[in-house]
Parts: sequence; C-alpha cells; structure tokens
Amino acid sequence: MEAPAVAAPPGRANPAGRLLAVNLTICLLLLIQYLLGMVVNLFVALPGRHPGANAGDYVTGSASGLGWVISDGPAWAAAHAAFGMALALAALATIAVTWRRGGRAATAMSVLGALAILGAGFNGASFVDYGHNFSSMIMAGLWALALACYLAGVFFSTRLAREPA
Repeated sequence: MEAPAVAAPPGRANPAGRLLAVNLTICLLLLIQYLLGMVVNLFVALPGRHPGANAGDYVTGSASGLGWVISDGPAWAAAHAAFGMALALAALATIAVTWRRGGRAATAMSVLGALAILGAGFNGASFVDYGHNFSSMIMAGLWALALACYLAGVFFSTRLAREPA
C-alpha cells in the first residue's frame, strides 16, 4: 500500500490551491457587492443635497460624498460603499498573491480585475455626487468585467494545479 503524495510541505498551502481560494473568494465578494448594489438601486433614494453633491472638483467632491454616504447616508448605500472599499483592498491583495504564485495570464487577469473594481468604485462615487444613470451603468459593466477576470483566474488556478511540479 502506497502513501499518498504530499503536494506541499506540512503547514504550507499548495500555491495553486491558494490561487484558487483567492480567486473564488473575490468572486464571492463580488457577488455580495452585486446584491448590495441591487438593494441600493431598487430601494434607496439618495438625497439631491449632501456633501459632495454636484461638486465642481471631482476628487474632493467624491471624497466628501464617500465620507458622507458611509457615515451619514442610507444604511444600504453605506454598506455598499464600505464593502466596495474593502473589495478594492482585496483586489490589490489578490494582485500580490497572483504575482508571486501565478503565471503571466493569471497576473494580468488579477490586475485587470482590480482596475475594473477601482473603476467601478470611481463611477459609484460619481453616481453619489452627480446622480447620472450612466455612472451606475458603467459601474455595473466594470463589475461584470471584474467577475470575468477573476473567473478566468479560477480557470488559470485549476490549470496550474494540473501541471506537474
């Protein structure tokens, strides 16, 4: 009777397994963010006047609007915005993990996914400040791009796991 082969030293995660877990986790986080966004879209009305509304300067207006929505805005919108910021940090962490453990394609997908998440966040801030529906539509499109990138990361992770060591 043969002993099973050990893929990684005890206490160390298999690199392909870690990549798979990271990509699946960020896909799950994106799905949660999608659901939060749907609740906000369907059931929350942002007031026309709040800090950052119709700001002349996008950057300072967005910072004011984001600060307002998280601290004093409607609860679902605050949850969506705060979760989005955490999702952006997770996307940046995913780049670091993929950079060390994955190949070029996996790294490119994690970078593109992170850029899509950041772009969605900027359009979300724009929607809070100016209320234009196209900002919400761009946010949704970039969310879909991010999800596609991380699903591709799942594919690359499983492909890496099948390669001989």
